[in-house]
Amino acid sequence: MTSLSNARALFLDRDGVINQEVGYLHRPEDVRWVEGIVPLCRRAQSLGYKLVVVTNQAGIARGYYTSQQFEDLMTWMRAELAREGITLDAVYHCPYHPEHGIGEYKREHEDRKPGPGMLLRAARDLGIDLSQSVMIGDRCSDIAAANTAGLRQAFLMRGTEDGECSGDYVAIDALDEVEKWLAGSLSV
Repeated sequence: MTSLSNARALFLDRDGVINQEVGYLHRPEDVRWVEGIVPLCRRAQSLGYKLVVVTNQAGIARGYYTSQQFEDLMTWMRAELAREGITLDAVYHCPYHPEHGIGEYKREHEDRKPGPGMLLRAARDLGIDLSQSVMIGDRCSDIAAANTAGLRQAFLMRGTEDGECSGDYVAIDALDEVEKWLAGSLSV
């Protein structure tokens, strides 16, 4: 059994990784799951990974929806995933944006990716060993956060951002590529 201090996590960006990118998602009726997310999460859980969502939410900063609407959507998403036997161990979000935020939300914050704040907070809160953890994102900011936090591996889902990101990562076209990697990387 893995001790809490040796726990590893599969960090997941939300939009573009768990659900398809639709632009400022905040309503359950607009959720379209990314193909392969359910089997990937099941496999990661079976291998002892904690599932942790880390997501920038500029829509809150811009005033397009509220923190409560975000929380309500995440409650719904967690319930839908639970029907599939998947438990999200934690969800972290950053509602700030330094340029497009309004009011209290217009500012820099260490949680906003490319900053590693959400990953570091999850490590403290959940006893996660970041050097044994993995990130899947769809933007270069996800890769930068993973690299800065010292994660073992970062994966970039192609499709949202074109071009190359700086840092260490593996570009993928489908989530089953990560599932195969997880299955083959059991040595700690």
